[in-house]
Amino acid sequence: MRIEFKKDGGFAYFPGLHQPVTIDTDQLPTEEANKLERLIEAAGFFDLPAVTPPPRGAADYFQYTISVTAPDHTHTVRLTDPIKDPNVQALVDFLNGKTGE
Repeated sequence: MRIEFKKDGGFAYFPGLHQPVTIDTDQLPTEEANKLERLIEAAGFFDLPAVTPPPRGAADYFQYTISVTAPDHTHTVRLTDPIKDPNVQALVDFLNGKTGE
């Protein structure tokens, strides 16, 4: 499974500050790959809408673009803070940890 994660926006946003990250679960330690796959499943990622509109006045919130390519399908979603679903938030938190920020 291949995951592409990009973070944009936030207070004092500077383009290029947040570099996208690509994760291939085949390159991760088994335990970490399994955790990521569980997070994707728990979030119902492949059933999420492609775009979740930001709340009113969300000018300084972070926006996340997540693309997941699995053997049988690909799906991309764009989310904006605050993320209400704790399972989706857990996935974003995990991926944020992989950005090195």
